[in-house]
This record gives sequence, structure tokens and C-alpha cells, in this order.
Amino acid sequence: MTALLAGKRALVMGVANDRSIAWGIARALAEAGAELAFTYQGEAFGKRVEPLAASVGSDLLLDVDVTDDDSLDTAFASLARRWDRLGILVHAIAFSNKDELTGRFINTSRANFKQSLDVSCYSLIEVARRAHPLMQPGGSIITLTFAGSNRVTPFYNVMGVAKAALESAVRYLANDLGPEGIRVNAISPGPMKTLAGAAIGGARKTYRHTEANAPLRANATLEAIGGTAVWLCSDWGASTTGEVVRVDGGYHVLGMPQPDNI
Repeated sequence: MTALLAGKRALVMGVANDRSIAWGIARALAEAGAELAFTYQGEAFGKRVEPLAASVGSDLLLDVDVTDDDSLDTAFASLARRWDRLGILVHAIAFSNKDELTGRFINTSRANFKQSLDVSCYSLIEVARRAHPLMQPGGSIITLTFAGSNRVTPFYNVMGVAKAALESAVRYLANDLGPEGIRVNAISPGPMKTLAGAAIGGARKTYRHTEANAPLRANATLEAIGGTAVWLCSDWGASTTGEVVRVDGGYHVLGMPQPDNI
């Protein structure tokens, strides 16, 4: 397993701290032999990411704002000066106004709807457009989604709409980039104790509920999500594209809670 990604280079976008899903993926990719680069937005996040990057032998960090074309252009130009090829792109970027992740979806503001879709969905298209010229046949793009994209989840609100759009974008990108040998997939974990997850109203209750009712009676771990990413990015995932791979203890198969919890 340790050599599955030997010789591959991966750009990981969206690490916030050592509990981030993106960090779980990055660590697994490094353990499988990949060489890593990271992005961050702003000095505060840069200070968090730098020691994590160093722990997996990376000194390639790029400050980028995915809503700013010039920032994206500069970051990918810098990446191209260091690396002549890119095998893996991990897009773990999403944002919505925390105040609108409580209460009713009907009260979603126009401004936050636009921002949520821009950061959480359109950014995948922007980074894929810039990354794919560096990617060789066999390259892999991964993003992160959540079951709130197709099933109503309390307080997920506009993020559910954004993730639904993201999953559709995965399918269209998979079709566009498939002839170039580039695969595009999404991983859909269950609720996680992350900085992003904590922004959603009722996050602790949701975490406990899925843990108690999932067939495996457990939520996903960073290690399980990282292992899934390694599979998708390796030659073992060579025929998988356009997919949403669920890593949620099986919770997505349920129609109702377990009998003891009804």
C-alpha cells in the first residue's frame, strides 16, 4: 500500500487544521508515496497549514482566494514553475454564512446563495480548468460533498443546494476530462467533527444521531476517508469517474432510524 502513489504529485486545497477532512486525505496520500503541495487563504490559515505541510515533507504552499481569478492564475503559475506535472487535485473548499446555517432555508439571502455556490461549487470548475493542463492521463480530481445534497438535513440549508450543484459539476467534468484520461469523483462522508462541520446548527446532535443509527454504528474517520482517496487516486481506481463515493458507515441506505431510536 505504501507505494500506491509513488511518483505522483498532489495539490491539496482546503486544509484548515489537523482535524480537517482535507488533512486526513493529505496524510493518507503522503503515506502512499505522493509528493504534496498545499493551498491556503490568508496569513492566519497559512500559519496553521505550514507545520502540517512540513510534517509530510512539503514546502510548497500557495496562498489563493478561489473567488479571485488573478489569485488563482498566480497560484497555478507558481505551481507550474515548481512542478511540470500534477497527478492529483483535492478540492476541499466550501463556505456559507454561518448565520444562515440555522433557521429556515426559505430565509436564504441572495448574497449568501451566490457566495455559497461560488465558493462551494464553481471553484471546483475554476481549479480544474487551471489544473488539467498539468495533469497526465491517469490523473485524479477529488472533491467533498455531503448527503444533504439530495436528502433534507436540518440546518444544512443552502449548502445542500451548493453540494447538489457540486455533484452535478463532478459528472460534467468527468465527461469533459475523461478523453484526456483524467478522472473526477466526489467523496461523501457522514457528519464529521471538523471546523466546517461545527458551523452547521445542531451539528453535535446530527453526529450522535448518525453514529447511533448507521449500519456500522459509527461515523467515518479521517483514516477511512483518506484510504478512499488513495484508492480513487491510484491505479486501482482507474475505471471510476463521475462517482459520489459514500463513506458514512452506511447511513445513506436507511429509510428510518434503527428500531430502538424511533
